[in-house]
Amino acid sequence: MSLFGKRRRPDPRGPGELLSQFTDLDGIPLTTPPLDQADGDDDERGRRGRRERVNRATAARQGHREPGRGWAPVDAARRAPVYRATTAEVGGLFPLLASNGVPAIGARLGYDTQSGGAFYVHPTEWVLRKMVTNPNLAIFGEPGRGKSSTVLATILRLSLFGVRTLISGDVKGEYTPLLRALDITPIALGRGSPHRLNALDLGPIRAHWPTWSPARQREELTGILARWTRLLTALAEAQGYPPTVTDELVLSTVLNRLVGAEHGSDELRPITIPQVVAQLADPDDDLWQQTRFASYRQFVDHTRKITDALSNLVVGPLAGLFDEPTNFDLDWDAPVQSMDLSLLRSRGDQAVAVALTCLGSWSSMITDLQDDGDVRLVVRDEVWRQMRLGLRAVQAVDSDLRLSRAERKIQLLVMHKPSDLLSVGAAGSQEVSIAKDLLALCSTRILLGQSTRVGDELAEELGLSDREQAVLTGWAMEGQGRALWKLENSPGMKIQTVLSATERSIFDTDSGLRESTGDQPSTGGRPRLVAVPPAPSSTGDSSVNSEPVPDPARVNGTAARW
Repeated sequence: MSLFGKRRRPDPRGPGELLSQFTDLDGIPLTTPPLDQADGDDDERGRRGRRERVNRATAARQGHREPGRGWAPVDAARRAPVYRATTAEVGGLFPLLASNGVPAIGARLGYDTQSGGAFYVHPTEWVLRKMVTNPNLAIFGEPGRGKSSTVLATILRLSLFGVRTLISGDVKGEYTPLLRALDITPIALGRGSPHRLNALDLGPIRAHWPTWSPARQREELTGILARWTRLLTALAEAQGYPPTVTDELVLSTVLNRLVGAEHGSDELRPITIPQVVAQLADPDDDLWQQTRFASYRQFVDHTRKITDALSNLVVGPLAGLFDEPTNFDLDWDAPVQSMDLSLLRSRGDQAVAVALTCLGSWSSMITDLQDDGDVRLVVRDEVWRQMRLGLRAVQAVDSDLRLSRAERKIQLLVMHKPSDLLSVGAAGSQEVSIAKDLLALCSTRILLGQSTRVGDELAEELGLSDREQAVLTGWAMEGQGRALWKLENSPGMKIQTVLSATERSIFDTDSGLRESTGDQPSTGGRPRLVAVPPAPSSTGDSSVNSEPVPDPARVNGTAARW
């Protein structure tokens, strides 16, 4: 037995006692407010020497009767007691949530499910604020996870901030409903379409040529000829023939002669691929001598393979699409422009890939020379199809991504999974190495729901943490529009894209399935986006409740001429 008797164990301090010891910002203990009648018994026990209650509320049930101090006009009987403390002290009891750090500038796309705050998208502003190093985006997602809806919502909402979009090859026709809702008719290429696109089109350079100085003319022409040469060599490589350095020199010389800039002409001549093929098949004496061949026969024998490869574009599945003069004009004031290739799917993957390559080269040149100062979003859907054509096709995409900042462009690559980039060539080839590096040229990665196997691939390629990988294969698979947004090496953000009722009907990629089953009643077509709804008629006319009469067809934002 202890000499001093049994030692009594002190009672532990409860939360009320701890909270009562908080002080205000000046370090002065908070005064205890007068107790109400309900606590009279506690006062008596306190005066008799018993322990006094310390976890008393510092505010009445209706709050402090002062402006801005939480007073309510009704009795909030179930309201929790109000305590005052500094944030350093309260942080130990309730961890305050912080925002994701993305500024509230640009298009509001949805909300951050972790902080509850709104999520805004504007890639060029992110570059200016040093949040990312380039404005390019890459989006991955399984079919049905909301990939197309996320892209379409980004396109539509960024248009309100002056960002114009060019869809460089709509393989499945998914963007056509949005254009029709905006009263824009997409340019369709393929079976039954009257549109023709010259892959070697001069575009705006022909109109600007007389106004430029000789030095500017040489600079612009050098760039155009280099772009055309890369295009033709990539198309030849797609036919199974790898062009040589001599082939590139011959093509550059032929293009320079055909365009009329060889002797400092004041006007450029439009050229087409059949003209290039004709020059290669039957060169004149000046051509084979200028390219340092010993004879006419040596020139023809050396260029026979590349001539045959380019001839397939004139007589093959793509005959008539890219070998005639362009017969349409783009409306650069329209918010969105699209090249619909859905009619080409019946001609095979090779035809679609060649069309994507031609459109990529043509759209890059057209937008480069459009001196309107606008930022443009270039959507490359299923870009892996184009890169499968060979090394030069991969290099063309790589070049466009590297020049995006200088050319005021936002490149958006749309893919299903990272293995799409690995399918562009043999394992360990130069094509695969360049394709894998394309992800480093896209600072913003949008990762929608994926299976466990694909999630492992993305984690390896992008360096995702275990928690981020679990988001892809778990949370993002539980609903459409859920994505992990990663801005370079910053922690991923769980973003839920939110669509309006009108957007959901326009962006519905499953509408074809519903129409084929006949389960859904007809709604008279997709809704159209209008700036201001028309005022209701005051005449009581019965036509007020009828279906709206569509406007005349518009071709690229301008009224069609019949």
